[in-house]
Amino acid sequence: MSEQAPRSDGSAEPAGGPVPSGAVATEPVADSGGTGSRARPGRGAGLGRSLGLVIALLLICLVGALTAGDRFLDVDNVLTIVRGAAVIGVVSIGMTFVITAGGIDLSVGSVLGLASVWATTLATQAMAEDVHWIVMVFTGVAVGTAAGIVNGIVVSYGRVVSFIATFAMLIAARGLAEIISGRGTQLVTDEGFDAFFNGSVLGIPTIVWMFLAVAALGWVVLNRTTFGRRTVAVGGNAEAARLAGINIRRHTVYVFALSGFTAGLAAVMMLGRTGAGSSTNGTLYELDAIAAVVVGGTLLIGGRGTIVGTVIGVLIFQTLTNVFVLNNLSTSVQALVQGAIIVVAVLLQQRFVVRARST
Repeated sequence: MSEQAPRSDGSAEPAGGPVPSGAVATEPVADSGGTGSRARPGRGAGLGRSLGLVIALLLICLVGALTAGDRFLDVDNVLTIVRGAAVIGVVSIGMTFVITAGGIDLSVGSVLGLASVWATTLATQAMAEDVHWIVMVFTGVAVGTAAGIVNGIVVSYGRVVSFIATFAMLIAARGLAEIISGRGTQLVTDEGFDAFFNGSVLGIPTIVWMFLAVAALGWVVLNRTTFGRRTVAVGGNAEAARLAGINIRRHTVYVFALSGFTAGLAAVMMLGRTGAGSSTNGTLYELDAIAAVVVGGTLLIGGRGTIVGTVIGVLIFQTLTNVFVLNNLSTSVQALVQGAIIVVAVLLQQRFVVRARST
């Protein structure tokens, strides 16, 4: 799915052309440390990258503790950080699969907004009152998954590069959300829904538990299932994946459907957090998700993905934002720092790729 045009037999030709006969393609895998590699760097490399991310997160926490003191270390502030990380974190898990497979999904923010609006229409909430608030959850997830399937079909069968296809969905989904909501805010009126998603278990917000559950499932799927191995293989070498019997087109649809599913689930979580559906929900979330995934260690060119790294990447950016807010620093400076972090992450990725190919 690495921006290739699929063939009539359901396969895809890599951007650099087909693999010559007799050439041996290294098998990309997702290792048990949460990462994969084009050249099998081993579990130590994955652990090393994760350790580096943990150290970076701890350094940011140290800066927060030194500059904001008790305000940063306060339990309520810590819960604020993890609660803020939960929604974008779920979106980022889905994005990890898409980027690992060699694609990109620019529509997740708009799809989140559309799902939040559709789940809070008068008709949906009236049905939820008659049946159960789970109807709102199903609606949000269904809308997100449907949008993801459309993206996957356009990319795989329409032979449109994922950047363009998902950019079109970004525009269309936001526009449809504005039409449905009339550019207004739709409040959640179901008390059961609000009580569940605003509740907590063992002092930890429900939406944080949901994020942890999605992350754990994502790790298992990427590292311990055939679906995960195929996702990494398609992103690493689509032609080799085709020769191994993988249906590239079908798998492309599955991966984008997964991304849409997580966007829809994140929309439901946002409804619980804010209590309102709006066409503005999820604005620029696609950029935040991509940044977290890249900083976490997933290769932009595909072939290596890490759920653990994505989770830490989300926490890094959320903690950094919190430190800036507590210290009343300019959002412009914050954006500058975040941009610098992303550039450094990409440079390190390029260095890793060069080193892997030379081995």
